[in-house]
Amino acid sequence: MFSKQRNRSSLLGALIALMLLLTNVSAAAASAKSAASSCDQVVRFESNEFTHPIKINNKWMPLVPGTQFIFEGRINQRGGPVAVPHQVVFTVTDLTKVINGVRTVVLWDRDFDNGQLVEAELAFFAQDKGGNVWNLGEYPEEYTDGVFEGAPNTWIVGEAGAKAGIHMFANPKVGSPSYLQGSTPKIAFLDCGQVADNGQTEDVPFGHYENALVTHEWSPLEPDSGIQVKYYAPGVGNFQIGAVGDPEAETLVLIDLKILSPDALAEARNEALILDSRAYEVSKVYRKTSPAEHHSHDDDDGDSD
Repeated sequence: MFSKQRNRSSLLGALIALMLLLTNVSAAAASAKSAASSCDQVVRFESNEFTHPIKINNKWMPLVPGTQFIFEGRINQRGGPVAVPHQVVFTVTDLTKVINGVRTVVLWDRDFDNGQLVEAELAFFAQDKGGNVWNLGEYPEEYTDGVFEGAPNTWIVGEAGAKAGIHMFANPKVGSPSYLQGSTPKIAFLDCGQVADNGQTEDVPFGHYENALVTHEWSPLEPDSGIQVKYYAPGVGNFQIGAVGDPEAETLVLIDLKILSPDALAEARNEALILDSRAYEVSKVYRKTSPAEHHSHDDDDGDSD
């Protein structure tokens, strides 16, 4: 995959097109959310169903170590009335972490508002033998004025009643039931998703995508938080995000997608390990996991532990 030079006018045009599209889908999204006030784990989570869990080659959500996605858009900071520039840098590291008997790929995610870090997160994904991609936990650090404040919304599958959820099916189908994306009663966390559309054609600054898949995500525990609308391209993954009825009104479009150099990947690994180390100091549920570790994806196929 190659990088494209950032183009401000293309970004503005893509955001305008996204807002127009979201206006058209808002009624349908609200109806879907109302009809699915909760969600179930439609595929049973079993650790023995993960034979090669870190080989994530799902058509709609491939997660190759060293891949970095850069998104830009706008967000109403803290739900306020003024939208500010928003950037998300999403990196698939070459770290793995065993959670509830399953070896997961460690993703490192950073959110910036007006150029200042507001969240840094580790997320843990694995693919079952059926090709479904699961989320097994998150460690999201919160920052105020660039200063670390804590990570109160950490959840880890198998701890404090937390349940794993599917982030992407191997064969997502429009009209299928809503599905659990993750939950834990300890922090009143519940995320649901549903396949909303397919065959979409979209343009973002990084490229032109056809046959895109659209999903809706929401939390029944936060009825005023609206719906997050995500767009996925085959062989690429998520390339656009919009919001319907969300006070934060987060919108993002993909501006760059690249494979990191060995040095850049090592730097990302080290930064993610800093978060992993700090998590043991601030989160009781995280302390029950084994440390993240550097994993060579070239010399084995990542069997579940």
